[in-house]
Amino acid sequence: MTTAPVARKTSTPAPVPTQSTYQNRVADYWNAEENPVNLELGKIDDLYHHHYGIGDADWTVLDEPDPDLRKARITTELHRLEHAQAELLAGHLGPLTPADRVFDAGCGRGGGSIVANLRHGCHADGVTISAKQADFANETARRRQVDDKVRYHHRNMLDTGFASGAYAASWNNESTMYVELDLLFAEHARLLRRGGRYVTITGCYNDTYGRASREVSLINAHYICDIHPRSEYFKAMARNRLVPAHVEDLTEAAIPYWELRKQADHLVTGIEDTFLDAYRNGSFQYLLIAADRI
Repeated sequence: MTTAPVARKTSTPAPVPTQSTYQNRVADYWNAEENPVNLELGKIDDLYHHHYGIGDADWTVLDEPDPDLRKARITTELHRLEHAQAELLAGHLGPLTPADRVFDAGCGRGGGSIVANLRHGCHADGVTISAKQADFANETARRRQVDDKVRYHHRNMLDTGFASGAYAASWNNESTMYVELDLLFAEHARLLRRGGRYVTITGCYNDTYGRASREVSLINAHYICDIHPRSEYFKAMARNRLVPAHVEDLTEAAIPYWELRKQADHLVTGIEDTFLDAYRNGSFQYLLIAADRI
């Protein structure tokens, strides 16, 4: 199947993102953010992820007697778990060719787009409302010599300006909680070609328990976000021509990452116990949803 072209260079500058007051606050937050848990992990291999990890942890890193080496080993292990999460998402994007284009919505410092390119050889467009993140990610792509295929844009993921039907796959990795789901899924449905694959990995509150728990409210306050109920993902997808093909509960797989991060004195942010409590009491879940655009 041929893929509609996306213009990479134009004679006019890219549009400045249209943002609400809330989105401006989010942009300001990420423009100012210099959290070691994001930066130190990315320095290991120049892949900067803005999400959490999954899988069994190597607990022997905590037994390292040398303080500096212990710190380095914990950092490396947390990055390995985060990279495993990125690889899991990339593996659900469907069969892609080097000619295909994929869209990374809320790309952060760009790790996910590069993972998709390394795995599939595809073109990738990442979008963030943080100009600082877009510049950082583009510089990383240049260093890794993939900037001919991987580009990052300072745009609003709800209104990208990209061509309709141009993408074979798209995703959000822990960024859906910053936007209204109907607006987001409408843009993904517009950008994806028929049969294209959308994937999200996200934290959501378990609305079979009722309203958002205290822990979810604390996470919202910490990240200036608004975590959605689990049911709303499926309702909003149905309203926007996205049909779930695979749903996976990653909650248990996410717990080791948070248990290990809690032990990393040089990386803790103070939210670790809140995540662990929310996962364990059942009020908060970590889901992967892969959906096909009809």
